[in-house]
Parts: sequence; structure tokens; C-alpha cells
Amino acid sequence: MSFQAHTRHLIVIPIIHSETDLGSMSESIRKMHLHRHGSDQWERRVKTVEQLWQDLKERIEALRLDYSHVRLYQDGLPNCGREIDIVRDLAKAGSINHQILLSAMERGAALTGTESPELLLEEYELAKQVLAMLGSGRSGELVSRQQLLGKQLLEKRDQYIAERIADTLRPGETGLLFLGMLHGVEKRLP
Repeated sequence: MSFQAHTRHLIVIPIIHSETDLGSMSESIRKMHLHRHGSDQWERRVKTVEQLWQDLKERIEALRLDYSHVRLYQDGLPNCGREIDIVRDLAKAGSINHQILLSAMERGAALTGTESPELLLEEYELAKQVLAMLGSGRSGELVSRQQLLGKQLLEKRDQYIAERIADTLRPGETGLLFLGMLHGVEKRLP
């Protein structure tokens, strides 16, 4: 796929995180899902997510991008100086998302730290609290408050991501933004 050299293009790729992508939260989420929906539903979810990633991989390949002019952005990838190591580790652990990133990098794409490490840590702590509350059966006002905080935090993350893209995507480049479907980055982009 070829674009004009003086313009910047961003392709937003909506994603669903796989079990591997969830990292240390994976087991808690799996247990809660099993408790609420049973093992058949969990297995169906895992297979559906795997199939979605295979479909995404094929669609990205069909774009026939010149990877020497591609910049990669990834939901949850901190701007920290260790981005390549993080992607390699998750690809090795079985994340199809990160295997796609690694393959693009091997063909010349540039990986860019996408998120604020501080905001990611804040979200991680909040998610642990919400999972603990839901897992213990506590609900109501406290969970609603935590969910509101989560929404506000997601908005801050989206603003950071949009600013990061605006600052790093150069004329003549095509950005691939792998982004969870709850995000709203597009409306914040220049």
C-alpha cells in the first residue's frame, strides 16, 4: 500500500486482548469468567479471540505495506526504552498481537512506546482493586466509583496516546495503532 510521501496516515486496528496479553491479571480474569459463565464459555472466548487475531494478521498482510515507512503503536506498551524487549518477551510467550509486531519490526517497521508508564501502573492498580471487589461479591457504590475512575483514567491514557502519535508519526509514514475497543483516541488526534 502506498501513500503520498508528505502525508501521515494512521490505521487503527481494534483489538481484543488474549489471555497472554493480560499478563498477571489473566488468572484472576479467567477465574471470574469461569465462575460466572462456566468453562464452555471460557473456551469459546479463547478460541474466538485466537481466530480474531488470525483474521487480523491476514488483513494486515493484505495491506502490503512498505514496512520501512511503518510506525507501530501498541495499546499497553509503555514509552520506557524497553519496548523491543517487552514485545519480544510477549511474542515468545505466545501473544499473536506481539508476534505481528515483531514480524513487522523484522521487516523494517519502527516500534514506538505508546503509553505513559505512570498511567499504565495506575490502571493496573485500579484493575486489581476492581477485580478483588467483584471477586469478593462486593458491589454497588464502591465498584461504580472505581469504574468511574477507570473511565477517567482511560481518557487520560487516550490523550497521551494521541499526543504520542502526533509527536512521532512523521510525514510519509503509516502508523499501525493496535488499540483495545474501549479506547477513544481517534477524536483526540490532530
